[in-house]
Order: sequence, then C-alpha cells, then structure tokens
Amino acid sequence: ERAIEQCRPGKHLGDIGWAVQELAESHGYSVVRDYVGHGIGRQMHEDPQIPNYGKPGQGPKIKAGYVFAVEPMVNMGGHHTKVLSDGWTVVTRDGQPSAHSEHTIAITEVGPEVLTRVAPVGQQQAVLMTCN
Repeated sequence: ERAIEQCRPGKHLGDIGWAVQELAESHGYSVVRDYVGHGIGRQMHEDPQIPNYGKPGQGPKIKAGYVFAVEPMVNMGGHHTKVLSDGWTVVTRDGQPSAHSEHTIAITEVGPEVLTRVAPVGQQQAVLMTCN
C-alpha cells in the first residue's frame, strides 16, 4: 500500500522504490534488485522500469496515463538472486525465503487506480455485472 500511495502524477519513480525498500528494510528484510516492475502497454514488459529500491524524488516523474506493474520482491536474507538449471525458477542466492506480489496500476489525474485489486466478497457480483 505504501508503494501504491506514491503512484501519483508529479511523484517520481524513485518514490515508489523507496517506499518498498524503506518498509522492507525497516523490518529486517531486503528487496530484490535484479528484477523490477515495469510499464504495461502494447507489450507486457515496457519502460519505465520500476525498481523495488530507490531514493525519494529521483527518477522520471510519474504522469497521468501511465500504466505499470509494481512488483515488490522481499527476502528474509540478502537481496542477491540466482536462476536455477531449469532456466526459469529464480531463488535467493543464500537460500532464504522470498515473497513476490504484483499490482497493475493506472495513473489517473487524481491518483492511482489499482486494476488488479479484487473486490471484497459480496461486492464481486456487482463488479462482474458491471463488466457484462
């Protein structure tokens, strides 16, 4: 949620990464640096890259109309990763547990709209009915 709060016109991409990093590290965790969130457009993975670390006020400014995936990857150990022999599976280099989540966010003039947020039970039917 802290990262989503930073997804507003006029903020910087570094503000998003800083929100993820600061929260994780304040609780003794690390964040993956080898993989990042990304823009979404005509292709699944587009610029800009959205790192899970950064400095407030750094990086390009966020503009209304952007759509991107914020993908925090938080580790119990260090931030280094490795790819297993299957060429696909990524694990932490030190073998410690890691968690990865993702939200796709559209930036509007008034702030973030989380496109991947699931409606609470009971409201899901209403959401489905409006999509038909």
